[in-house]
Amino acid sequence: MLIKRHCWRYHNLAGRLFVDPSQVRPLRPGLQAGPTAAAVVGFLVLVEITSGVLQGYYTPLLTDIARFLGIHDADVNWFEAAQLMVSALVVPVLAKLGDMVGHRRVLLVSTALTAAASWGVAFAPNFWLFLTAWALQGIYVVWLPLEIALIYSRSHQRPDGAALTRKAAGILVAGLEFGVIVGALAGGFIGGALPGRLWLTLMVPAIAVTLCFFVILIGVPESANRTGGRVDTMGLVLLSLALLLITAGLTFMRINGPGTWWAWAAVVLGLATLVPFTRHELGHKDPMVDIRLLRQPSMWPVQLTAFLFGVSVLGAQAPLSTFARTDPGEVGYGLGASSGLVSILIGVYVLGLLVGALLYPVVTKWTTPRITLMAAAFLVAVGYLLFLPFHGSMEQVLVNMVIAGVGSGALVAALPSAAAAAAPLTQTGMATGLTNATKTVGGAFASCIFGIALAGSALGSLTAGSGSTAAPLAGYMLVWAICGVTALVAAVALYFVPRLAFDATLPAP
Repeated sequence: MLIKRHCWRYHNLAGRLFVDPSQVRPLRPGLQAGPTAAAVVGFLVLVEITSGVLQGYYTPLLTDIARFLGIHDADVNWFEAAQLMVSALVVPVLAKLGDMVGHRRVLLVSTALTAAASWGVAFAPNFWLFLTAWALQGIYVVWLPLEIALIYSRSHQRPDGAALTRKAAGILVAGLEFGVIVGALAGGFIGGALPGRLWLTLMVPAIAVTLCFFVILIGVPESANRTGGRVDTMGLVLLSLALLLITAGLTFMRINGPGTWWAWAAVVLGLATLVPFTRHELGHKDPMVDIRLLRQPSMWPVQLTAFLFGVSVLGAQAPLSTFARTDPGEVGYGLGASSGLVSILIGVYVLGLLVGALLYPVVTKWTTPRITLMAAAFLVAVGYLLFLPFHGSMEQVLVNMVIAGVGSGALVAALPSAAAAAAPLTQTGMATGLTNATKTVGGAFASCIFGIALAGSALGSLTAGSGSTAAPLAGYMLVWAICGVTALVAAVALYFVPRLAFDATLPAP
């Protein structure tokens, strides 16, 4: 998938929700001096470009990777599934550690781990080592939450701190999408220029991430506040177990079909694990996830939006690709597009994401962030619901994807900064990372549902005697309807956010 898991965060009010001021350890004054705000954002943009390269570079090379490892093309799905599970597991933990010991420090550690995994991807001699390295590479998903937390911690004392964070988030996400485009183009070009030397081709992302480590080390200062404390080990174990069971169950359900009883059992057990997790967190002095914070009216709609947004931003691209490649002369629908045209279609969508990310801070100058979030979710809904009547030509599909892309890009930039503005200063990393985790679970849910819907439809078409294994139009209609309706639900949920939430004029928490 070209687009993956992007990130976010949260925090709020009162009494027990705040860490005791005596636990908050500001950095020594000398450490707070350093590069200007613009320079820091510039360095972080380089980090996000690297993140985009990781997300885009490998896509044109997946067939070559499958041939090198001696696996079937369908087994490539395990790469995405493994990385999805690792991302869901480690991001909340690393984001919380960022609040405790410093966002820059955890950003450096996560970048070093991602670099090691990227070198492992380049030189792994067999499928299992490659799968392990590929999965660990998913640690990069924590970069954006840590970056937004770091920026907000240094800007929150300014009257326009929230606005500056929104602007920085838009720039960072634009850099991310630019990196996706550059990575996809570079992967295809370098792979074609170095036939038979896949290891050399796969070294490029590893080199990029290694250089990224030194960019952070040299150019990014530490966040201004740290909470200290200890890791909530029991909360960590329960949350990790719940996320592992849910994402694994959904993944195996997608791969093995809805009749896999043990996949259903894993999902149910994962959901059940959230009950003791919630009870433990409510009774813990320094919880891994502040449940009371998540109940705040400025927080739960953002978390819900992240989950619902994950359905379309992480789940809808594969169905779009297969729909575009389907031959209308054979089954009566589709675009009959070549792989090159599909790449253009995805590229236009990514450009829409980039434009939406850059427009978000501009639009919030004219209206409130709350209204902008609602409008972005509504654009995503309109874009996908337009597929229901308009899907018969490349022009119609392009228009739909541009509309959905602009709304999605705005949400990718908006959710992290909104969460930061809604959260106590000492919990920004936790909130952002948790938002990313909910988005990832939403994407896993969508991949499962969409895979079952299209596979089931395809089976029905085959058994009906059509002679084609392509999913009929009804399967794609269901995908587009789900994406549109979930975006509408997100827009409605955001309506319940307090009117002036996330506003730059509000005092910093």
